[in-house]
Amino acid sequence: MSFFAALLASLLFQQPAAAPVLDGVWEGPISGFAGKVTIRLHMKQSPDGKLEIKMDVPEQGAAGIPVPVTSFAEGVLKWEIPTIQAKYEGKLKEGGKEIEGTFMQITPQPLTLKKLDKPPAGPNRPQEPKPPFPYLTEEVTFPSAAGGVTLAGTLTLPPAGAKKHPAVVLISGSGPQDRDEQLMGHKPFWILADHLSRRGFAVLRYDDRGFGKSTGRFSTATSTDFSRDAEGALNYLKARPEVDPKRVGFIGHSEGGLIAPMIAARRPDVAFIVLIAGTGVPGKEVVAEQARRILKASGMADSAVETNAAVQQKIFEILKQEPDEAAARKLILEAMAGQPNAEATARSSASAWFREFAFYDPAPALEKVKCPVLAVNGELDLQVLPDQNLPPIEAALKKGGNKDFQLVRLPKLNHLLQTAKTGLPAEYGQIEETMAPAALETIANWLAKRAGMGAQQ
Repeated sequence: MSFFAALLASLLFQQPAAAPVLDGVWEGPISGFAGKVTIRLHMKQSPDGKLEIKMDVPEQGAAGIPVPVTSFAEGVLKWEIPTIQAKYEGKLKEGGKEIEGTFMQITPQPLTLKKLDKPPAGPNRPQEPKPPFPYLTEEVTFPSAAGGVTLAGTLTLPPAGAKKHPAVVLISGSGPQDRDEQLMGHKPFWILADHLSRRGFAVLRYDDRGFGKSTGRFSTATSTDFSRDAEGALNYLKARPEVDPKRVGFIGHSEGGLIAPMIAARRPDVAFIVLIAGTGVPGKEVVAEQARRILKASGMADSAVETNAAVQQKIFEILKQEPDEAAARKLILEAMAGQPNAEATARSSASAWFREFAFYDPAPALEKVKCPVLAVNGELDLQVLPDQNLPPIEAALKKGGNKDFQLVRLPKLNHLLQTAKTGLPAEYGQIEETMAPAALETIANWLAKRAGMGAQQ
């Protein structure tokens, strides 16, 4: 080999490898449980050919989900997430900008992934508070009333004045939630705390037990356990020197709207409660109607809706007859044989939390609540339906002799009190608004009146 040939060969061997064709962000739409959702894949190929994928579903607030099974050979991409029984196979089209294929979870459907020219911008959330703030912010910790759990949160306090401030504790909905009740890029509890502290209220919001900076175990806890955590927040606020202990209450959203009356029923020193999308009937009725309405609104055939309802009824019957969690889980798996997500459904349905939620009737606690109550629902709420839940809440309060309560249905608002078109959960992340101004003012004005502050500050 001549010197020139040897030099040429060495240069060729030193050329950098071509950029991996799949590196980057790819996305495409599919029809999800509650409407159209986006499958977004962050893909990275290593020099040895190994493919790493993480998945986002922006409309559902899911981000960075690891995809454990991946392959790319001869232009064919395959990936799978066994835990949710989701898989995909697609062919890279000429030009390297699109992958055309089929996504499979409950049923197969086409999914074309397109490569983005640049990473997607985060969601626009114009209501998110920006400094400077006309109130004080303090990071705090306090014990649960149950003991053994320390909750971490944020307390917002109006500037010190001659008088002590009324105060509220915010209680989040179901599932592990941080102090802002953050989901799909929204931080509704931050928006609510900001609004109320500007109106003169001290507001305490906190991470659920076992989540964020709070200690304890979330997975084995029930609504009753969470009520003891919220009661710890009540005790903490009453002991603060800036707070008027006679004017402390709760705002609970969704499951939080079930928990607030639990505490007010056993603590006559609760000054007021606000139930945002709170339940008035046992959870099994809420879940059954929620599924029926969401599936129908998503365009699912009536036969499929009824099949799903029948499976749910079987699960409730098993839970009622079998008190042991492991045995119930096994029976639910058998009842769901061959159906998608059977294992995950059996595990969550047999949990202590779901069992209590399914059979807990809010009415007896509501009958014992003597403090002022505001129950607010969005007319488009498909998760806690106003027609199903507001009348029983009203009936229970009347039966108990409560003389100061108000029920409000806000038009065009969904479960998060956003201005919506359909009320489907898939819309939540697509809406820029975090909480409708009309909802914020309804809550703030009602609270101000009950706290003796007048309608406006």
